[in-house]
Amino acid sequence: MAHLSDAEKIDLKRMGASAKFREDMAFVEAHRHNPFVVNGKVAADTVISFLTEFNAFINHEPRPFKRIEDSGMLL
Repeated sequence: MAHLSDAEKIDLKRMGASAKFREDMAFVEAHRHNPFVVNGKVAADTVISFLTEFNAFINHEPRPFKRIEDSGMLL
């Protein structure tokens, strides 16, 4: 873990004391959005689409499909 310089510590204390900064962070927290959660549940199709497109974007070589050969798996 990196150590903060004295100037950085002073700057963080100054920001923490700022009412405007706390107000801005409260606004960001209230308006954050998780694109993978729809109506309180994880949207699996959205996650799969994102991962597929992300892998294409980073030029990830897909592995060949292997069926899972196990019965009685519990989640």
